[in-house]
Amino acid sequence: MTRRSPHRRVVVLGAGLAGARLAARLGPDALLIGEEPHAPYNRVLLTDVLAGRYGPEVIALPRPPRGGYLRTRAVRLDLADRVVLCEDGSRVPYGTLVLATGANPVLPPLRGLFAPGAPDLPDGVHPFRTMADCLALSAAAGPGARAVVVGGGLLGVCAARALADRGAQVVLAQQGDRLMERQLDPDASELVRAHLTALGVEVHTECRVRGVRQHDGAVRAVELADGCLLDTDLTVLACGVRPRTGLARAAGLEVRRGVVVDDRLRTSDPHVYAVGDCAEHAGLTRCLAAPALDQADALAAALTSPETARPYSGTRSLTRLTLPHGEHPLDLAAFGDPETRPDDDVVRLTDATRGTYRKVVVRDDRLVGGVLLGELASVGALARAWESDEPLPDDGSPLLHLLTHDGGL
Repeated sequence: MTRRSPHRRVVVLGAGLAGARLAARLGPDALLIGEEPHAPYNRVLLTDVLAGRYGPEVIALPRPPRGGYLRTRAVRLDLADRVVLCEDGSRVPYGTLVLATGANPVLPPLRGLFAPGAPDLPDGVHPFRTMADCLALSAAAGPGARAVVVGGGLLGVCAARALADRGAQVVLAQQGDRLMERQLDPDASELVRAHLTALGVEVHTECRVRGVRQHDGAVRAVELADGCLLDTDLTVLACGVRPRTGLARAAGLEVRRGVVVDDRLRTSDPHVYAVGDCAEHAGLTRCLAAPALDQADALAAALTSPETARPYSGTRSLTRLTLPHGEHPLDLAAFGDPETRPDDDVVRLTDATRGTYRKVVVRDDRLVGGVLLGELASVGALARAWESDEPLPDDGSPLLHLLTHDGGL
């Protein structure tokens, strides 16, 4: 079956945040192809669905126009004839193709995870990447259920918090020495750990998971490197993501960690572009929402107004997170590099009474990173100072003012 679309210029492969945003910007001239059984949704809010705060319909993205969305899986790219071949037999021609294929969850090499010859994860083990993953976890995570979350990065912390909200008994196992080590310094990480502990989450850092043990086809225990066994009803794998590059690699496009793109987000084929988690720009694969949306906007401008569009120069991502706990949620924001070098200037303010922690790092007279927990009234102005990359005044007084006064959102 061939879908002939003589007026379509752009086919967008992947209906996640980046793909849906780009298709919406391009309007009726774009065809969006997505393989998930659910309509496009905001992946960032999946933890709120898991926690029971939102229904799946709340995080749905605007529907593409009639005829602008094809639900199927692409299986091959024919770059010579400019055709996408799909699992349902469709042959979708394109003038311009955009890869927005996203990323897959990393499945750690745990002993006993896959039975010999078994292609799928056993019962009781869940990645946490898609709406289907979220709904399966929600169905399994009733009050009193025993859950082990493997991985203490941003996703693992969010999953543990959401499962605790549903009444599960949660153990979080993090191989590194602190939680959210990519975003937080040790002091801030310890505050997050204390907050999770107050929610009832049992947190173990410097704790390597070695394997799992199955009973009747389902994982019922997680084995740690020291031989300790954790009984479990459900095991969540939150060990990071890896860009989905299989189609691009098989088609002969340049792929390193991600699909390599230039400042116009073009791949090694002039008719093919890539955005979002699958794209590698300037040697980086960010796999975050903000760069994905920025890339979609930049490419939409380049495709619709090439004479005036600016090249994509990267995204400075700000991580915002709220960990609810009754009337006293923990608000968190992190940006840039929170780690310090010997010649850096560091401003750190802690107020145990108010439960706040604020730290910023200044390097060569520029704000290069910061971590804020508690009251976040100053985060907007600090983030703007960081994004501008402009030198700070010599006396540093505006920086102190931002840290010690409310306002600036």
